[in-house]
Amino acid sequence: MDANLRFWRAEGQSFFQRFLLWADVLDPLLLLKSSDEIRRTRLLLQNSGKTLSEPIQNDQVFWSTSSVHPDTDKIIPVLFRPPGNLNPKFIFAYNLSFLQFVFHTYTTGFTLFNGNGTVKVEEYPLQQKQIFYGLGAISYAACIGALPLLFMNRYTLKSSVTQLVVKKLLPAPLLGLMSAFTVAVVRSPEFENGIEVMDRNGKVVGVSQKAGEKAVKETALSRAVLFGTTFFLPALLTYFVERAKFAKTPRALASVRMFMITSVLAGMLPVSLSMFPQCGEIKRTDLEPEILSSTEETELFYNRGI
Repeated sequence: MDANLRFWRAEGQSFFQRFLLWADVLDPLLLLKSSDEIRRTRLLLQNSGKTLSEPIQNDQVFWSTSSVHPDTDKIIPVLFRPPGNLNPKFIFAYNLSFLQFVFHTYTTGFTLFNGNGTVKVEEYPLQQKQIFYGLGAISYAACIGALPLLFMNRYTLKSSVTQLVVKKLLPAPLLGLMSAFTVAVVRSPEFENGIEVMDRNGKVVGVSQKAGEKAVKETALSRAVLFGTTFFLPALLTYFVERAKFAKTPRALASVRMFMITSVLAGMLPVSLSMFPQCGEIKRTDLEPEILSSTEETELFYNRGI
């Protein structure tokens, strides 16, 4: 079993444990670590000989968990590492319809670099298929996100109720839904072709479509919660700020909203990532018959991805 997954399985049994670990892993200072430093630390972890019963206490383990993909053993590009996701500008820009394409492009790239990397497809280049799926998902999500505003402007619907629904109430669930949609589309090869499942010793016992479906569903739900909440709460709080007239100028109001988005995103990111274990578990009885016959383990494990 990969050192990252070994760490998550040993240390992240409960939501609270995972939340505390993600709070450390999401430290933006980890983005400053060089590739050489990460590789050296990764090598030390792999050769440490620690077992699942020996918790890893070295703080440098976060260099690996925040920067290295557990399936491919490759260093993730800086922009698409988990700490890089703490950038409120993408959420802030979502209100501008022409920048929704940028937002969904980033989240789709993040999904591509942080999904499960064990899918094996010989008939066609998997990465090429995921890129095509990603482009389709980005275009569709951006169009759906911009549709309410375009519809309102096209038919000059300017009533206060319409403004409230289209600009305040609708964007949050739409953003959450489209974020989950892009995850499901980009990572669809995982439940179409299956992902590797392992026993408690880290030995791969088979490839399971059901485990892939479970991994994608959990990640899509966590992404919907992350971006839906991060958009809804600041919009709601900004509404009360406007009503109370705390911000006297449009620039002051924009600054308040940016601060709220940053604060909510900083809190919600570890919450959403902690909703489900990174080293996912699935019961043996929920797997395919060919896997049932290959092991007597009652629970098997897989990399959920982010």
